[in-house]
Amino acid sequence: MHFQSTDINFAIELDAHDELASYRDEFQISDPNLIYLDGNSLGRLPKRTVEYMGDAIERGWGERLIRVWNEGWIDAPSELGAKIAKLVGAQADEILVTDSTSVNLFKLGLAALRAHPKRLKIVSDVFNFPSDLYILQGIIDLLGNKHRLELVHSTDGIIISSDAVKDAIDEDTCLVTFSHVAFKSAFMYDMAYVTELAHDAGALTLWDLSHSVGAVPVDLNGCKVDLAVGCTYKYLNGGPGSPAFLYVKRGLQDRLIPPIWGWFAAQAPFAFDLNFNPATDISRFKVGTPAMLSMKAVEPAVDLHLSAGIDRLREKSVQQSEYLIFLAEQWLLPLGFSLGSPRDPEMRGSHVSLRHPEGYRINRALIESPPPAIRVIPDFREPDNIRLGIAPIYTTYMEIHQALSRIRKVVDKKIYEMYSAQRSGVT
Repeated sequence: MHFQSTDINFAIELDAHDELASYRDEFQISDPNLIYLDGNSLGRLPKRTVEYMGDAIERGWGERLIRVWNEGWIDAPSELGAKIAKLVGAQADEILVTDSTSVNLFKLGLAALRAHPKRLKIVSDVFNFPSDLYILQGIIDLLGNKHRLELVHSTDGIIISSDAVKDAIDEDTCLVTFSHVAFKSAFMYDMAYVTELAHDAGALTLWDLSHSVGAVPVDLNGCKVDLAVGCTYKYLNGGPGSPAFLYVKRGLQDRLIPPIWGWFAAQAPFAFDLNFNPATDISRFKVGTPAMLSMKAVEPAVDLHLSAGIDRLREKSVQQSEYLIFLAEQWLLPLGFSLGSPRDPEMRGSHVSLRHPEGYRINRALIESPPPAIRVIPDFREPDNIRLGIAPIYTTYMEIHQALSRIRKVVDKKIYEMYSAQRSGVT
């Protein structure tokens, strides 16, 4: 869609024609002067989660006590996984909600390397989330430093070329692992193409869906993906530190050996056998007792996303990010900003990075300016990226217009000069 007007009335008109607009009322939005564009880091609180959690605590824990495990809680990791499977193109028995993204990456990554002991190369990229790379480095150390991690580089800091990926994968490659959507630039891989490259070389694929799930359609089965992980506290609005999920395609579930032999991974956990006998399905990638209260908080927002429909959410996300970039081109690029995300929406996730040498101080000014100024909450990623996250289930066009207008004022009036460049603990 081509935009021609920067007038705020046009944003109002776009909101009036938004068929997903009613979903915004499902979320707690208490401050009308706060524009939240950080749903790609921590999603808003769904209103129904409050009641849902109250029931889990008061009735489930408070009244039913230990009995509640046999009243549905024990099956929650797989039942919630079956719902998430609908958002990522997987079968119901291929997704498990458990542990954190990093722990899941460790479990699947180590299992994949042990499945092909004669192959010693892991392919990733410089865009991958550092935690993912640390996990891979730790796995290499744990296995005696026999493997090597090769990172594919970018020529522009925004995209990774298909040719560069192809050149990195060879007959010694065991595992190809990328973030589907890069956390800084929002560059989005062609999952099917990269997976095909890996399979042609005899390697397995492991995708991190943390910046995709809930905002970008994913087709794990259609792309023939082997393994995947993802978090639930960004676009899925599961709450701070909510449990992550993992995906193992059916054909691998009884072949890969989990590196952590927890009792919930056993074929019969309550038989209390003294020797580990792993489950034959995806349950073998469980570890210990699931964190039920935080897991229960995930379900209401997943239901909202299923109701809204991932294709409709993606359509709105693309239109909103295009609108944001249009305003940035009119207002911000003349003020020294540059676009830090792909211009092609087919190569872009649901956040947009704007780069500026004073990005950190601008970010602080947006967040910390005192009333009556409208506050904008994006986030900052080194060295100069201001990330503006669009959560299509609740973000409005009006908010995008107001946020870009505020950024323009902060820079044009040099308001950012009032703020320190010293980094805070969380940026």
